[in-house]
Amino acid sequence: MPATTKKVNIDNLDPREYIIIKGARVNNLKNLSVAIPRNKFVVITGLSGSGKSSLAFDTLFAEGQRMYVESLSAYARQFLGRMEKPEVDYIKGVSPAISIEQRVNTRNPRSTVGTSTEVYDYLKLLFARIGITYSPISGKKVTRDTVSDIVDYVLSFDEGSKFTVSCPLITQSGRSQKKELEILLSKGYTRLLIDGEVCQIEDVLKVKTELANVDILIDRGVVATDEDSQFRLADSVKTAFFEGHGACRILFFDHGVKEFSDKFELDGLSFEDPSVNLFSFNNPYGACKNCEGFGNVLGIDIDLVIPDKSLSIYEGAIAPWRSEAMKKRLQPLLEIASDINFPIHRPYKELTTDEVDLLWNGQGKFKGLHAFFKFLESKTIKIQYRVMLSRYRGRTTCPECRGTRLRKDAAHVKIQGISIIDLVLMQIDELLKFFDGLKLSDHEQAIARRILLEISNRLQYLNYVGLGYLTLNRKTATLSGGEFQRIKLATSLGSVLVGAMYILDEPSIGLHPKDTGRLIEVLKNLRNKGNTVIVVEHEEEIMTSADQIIDIGPAAGTH
Repeated sequence: MPATTKKVNIDNLDPREYIIIKGARVNNLKNLSVAIPRNKFVVITGLSGSGKSSLAFDTLFAEGQRMYVESLSAYARQFLGRMEKPEVDYIKGVSPAISIEQRVNTRNPRSTVGTSTEVYDYLKLLFARIGITYSPISGKKVTRDTVSDIVDYVLSFDEGSKFTVSCPLITQSGRSQKKELEILLSKGYTRLLIDGEVCQIEDVLKVKTELANVDILIDRGVVATDEDSQFRLADSVKTAFFEGHGACRILFFDHGVKEFSDKFELDGLSFEDPSVNLFSFNNPYGACKNCEGFGNVLGIDIDLVIPDKSLSIYEGAIAPWRSEAMKKRLQPLLEIASDINFPIHRPYKELTTDEVDLLWNGQGKFKGLHAFFKFLESKTIKIQYRVMLSRYRGRTTCPECRGTRLRKDAAHVKIQGISIIDLVLMQIDELLKFFDGLKLSDHEQAIARRILLEISNRLQYLNYVGLGYLTLNRKTATLSGGEFQRIKLATSLGSVLVGAMYILDEPSIGLHPKDTGRLIEVLKNLRNKGNTVIVVEHEEEIMTSADQIIDIGPAAGTH
């Protein structure tokens, strides 16, 4: 069907239904007048240099920003600087404008995809609320005993059963056991438990030698369910924790001693309580101590040591060991290769994780690459070793935090066996599957429901705009303009802003054709929320999906 045109006088249009621009003369625009329907999906297209960006960004967005700033107080305006009015007769019906350009406007080395989209902020909160700490030695859950846990344990026995509440006698540094017992007497304690036997402190003070396995007897009682007995028991347990520096012992004469601790410890290790700061790499408390929260350290760059990974070890894959003088470093590995089944003729890129580990850390008489570079570092007084070391140094992923910037023990806190470090190294599409399949108890679900909803929504939007291949740990500064624009688009979708004017600059650039349909749905979703979406674009599929096309330049419109 042939295109039809209808002459409309823009002076008669309602600014509540249209954004009206009259006589725009910015850059390449030559007295352009145009009416853009509000709350619609509009594409501005045309030849390069025809003035598309001048209309969208330098005119429409600039005036929207200027009018917003003008509405602020004089005090606030002094911090924002002066904004020039675009060269135009008038603009009517402008909404608050949000510009999403193809430009990465952050060079902050600490900014990541996770922090830019706020997904990481919710992840920190999730792990702080429902994360469970496990010991890296035994793999057991780390817990601390509370007063109510001990009261429940005592009440689990038959009524009338006799028990004692005690704690180990801790001798303070610089004090003798005798001095400690005298202080206990002055506090009002009179009895001790020695190997399960009740003794008076006065009697023990007469003994010349120091005794082992001494407990302070805090209280004795029988199991009773009345409120007064429970209050007394709870008070005794608190006292035991205080005097025993976090340790309390309950002795039932028929069942033996059970020890309790209010310390967050297991397997001889002390753990930190899960908190938001523990998972924050922008906080000194949570940042990796090795790289100080940057994820990179100055170390030996694997890509410089092994520049061609298609070569085998025998063919000279290890660059510093190619010279005649350094070939002897490789000799021990060649001699033991058959004994340890190391494939010296296989390309480096095809080696297994264990084989790469052996190459770097050594085995038997072969000391490995790490030992070689440590040797060079110890000999830096000699110029030739300093020069050699400098050739292979570079910014490398921090080995302690795997580039995630978090302190090591943050990995001990897990949800369904997965740590926050594992999650930020996953691709967004894999992360989405993890959260879709997450099974929590009713108590955990009640705590985390709102947090999980925010995480899932943001991940879905990121996946929807074709960024499922990114990880949350990816630095924002390394993104392309198109990727950064789509991240901002996904973040805008995650908000519930309505009545705004979104102006985008060719969002389809760098996007796989199969994801264009998804991007169109995203843009329509923004429009359906009650926003005006204006896109500078050449992609045919996006143009045909628009509610209106504004074609600028030679032979525009019906021509």
